[in-house]
Amino acid sequence: MRARTLALIAAGGLAVSAASAHAQNAAVEPSPPLVAAPAASAESVDTGYDPLQGFNRGSFGFSMGLDRAVLRPVAHGYMAVTPSPLRRRVSAVVYNLGEPSTTVNDILQGKPKRAGRSSARFLINSTIGVLGIWDVATGMGLKAHDADFGQTFGRYGVRPGPYLYVPVIGPSNFRDGVGRVLDFFTDPVGIVGGGYTTTFGATRLGVQTVDTRARADTAFRALDDATDPYVTARSAYGQYREAFIREATGEVQALPDFDNDYPADPAAEPASAPPATAPAPSTTQ
Repeated sequence: MRARTLALIAAGGLAVSAASAHAQNAAVEPSPPLVAAPAASAESVDTGYDPLQGFNRGSFGFSMGLDRAVLRPVAHGYMAVTPSPLRRRVSAVVYNLGEPSTTVNDILQGKPKRAGRSSARFLINSTIGVLGIWDVATGMGLKAHDADFGQTFGRYGVRPGPYLYVPVIGPSNFRDGVGRVLDFFTDPVGIVGGGYTTTFGATRLGVQTVDTRARADTAFRALDDATDPYVTARSAYGQYREAFIREATGEVQALPDFDNDYPADPAAEPASAPPATAPAPSTTQ
């Protein structure tokens, strides 16, 4: 379910900022079994708050039009000429480049063990795993996890605020929007690589965008059939971000251990997920 929900987030609007490089990998990770959370919380009440719906719907329509005109044909061409095993290796490299950003947020959330694990994963996969092509670290017991500034703010009690759909960037809210900006400017790989004005930065952005769009293609097709695609994308984003914040605050805990319940290969594609349907109205690296 989480894989389909996160794919719907991408379908709602492809995030092409540096901040999204790591978080987008969540679209291909199955959810660990979770203990039932409280039926309602301050977070869940806020997820459907959409006072800017007029602007948001216009932004959504523009982004979907851009996808149909540009991103969809590019992604379909990429999928047609690139074998699935090779696409998974590309996804693995994209994910690996986001590990340092996860480490930063693990530290800020006061989770030294998780910070140590994410930094170790980056070092191991970047060397033994050949720039992240192979996820050697998971085989060594260092499981993958995600963290971003929106989650960090949520851990310390910052409410999401109004829903916001940013043209091209996609679904967000006021809290996560500020988080994305901070993710962008504090991304260690981006800083070392000289930003997105360099050849490395521009290449990373392009590969990341095409990779994300290709992995979300099934959800894009499902979204085309939704009764109200805008509401579907908004609901999916809100449900995912609510669960993501609860993971950080401890309101929801995995069984038996959240840290040890991720797939062996974070770049692996979901196995023929059934068409997604619009979740009940209830926003992401």
